[in-house]
Amino acid sequence: MTSSELWSRATADRYDAEEGEMSSAAVLGPTLDFLAGLAGDGRALEFAIGTGRVGLPLRERGVPVAGIELSEHMAAVLRRKIDEDMLPVTIGDMATTTVPGEFTLVYLVYNTITNLLTQDEQVECFRNAARHLTPGGRFVIELGVPPLRFLPPGQVAVPFDVSERHLGFDTFDLVEQILVSHHLTRDGDDGRYRRDMSRHRYAWPAELDLMARIAGLEPERRVADWDGAPFTQDSAKHISVWRKPA
Repeated sequence: MTSSELWSRATADRYDAEEGEMSSAAVLGPTLDFLAGLAGDGRALEFAIGTGRVGLPLRERGVPVAGIELSEHMAAVLRRKIDEDMLPVTIGDMATTTVPGEFTLVYLVYNTITNLLTQDEQVECFRNAARHLTPGGRFVIELGVPPLRFLPPGQVAVPFDVSERHLGFDTFDLVEQILVSHHLTRDGDDGRYRRDMSRHRYAWPAELDLMARIAGLEPERRVADWDGAPFTQDSAKHISVWRKPA
């Protein structure tokens, strides 16, 4: 068990509905194009596969996919959609859990590496990716850039969503590199809000490059989104690719 917080049954059951926009063709199309291109004729392994938002349609693109998932509840939702023999999922943490075989692609999307709350565990995640890759294979991470430029002196919170049914903001511990995401979500029309929160360890792109080097991986590409836009100092997130030397 790692420091990652476990997703509950209630959270898993409502996850797909709440992430409907992230499952849209507009979002998933470029993501799947990017990942399928890197996988080539090989197999792909998704760390923290969750309910299969990316893994399932990637498999439908013709890429054999396997997954590792810490939450049995999230994996159970995926299992309602596809049988184990068609998309195998191993229950365990993405820092130490291994699965049989080698892969041309290991990927970790949607900020999920931040679920590992220590630097040591994040380093082990890179090592685990390298352990599964064939020579020449790639490890891909999608991760937001910490929005610390929005923090004036004395402020510890940054809003990331203010809409009719959801209020979201992050608070920061700048010493430990821990952010806490706070969510106030209106489930019905009675005016009541559900409060959720989750802890994350944020990491800078350069820090990830050093983790990759420790794991024996080489930087290959960094872009601002799945469409391949250039990564700049103003980019809100990055897609980073590291390659295992042949």
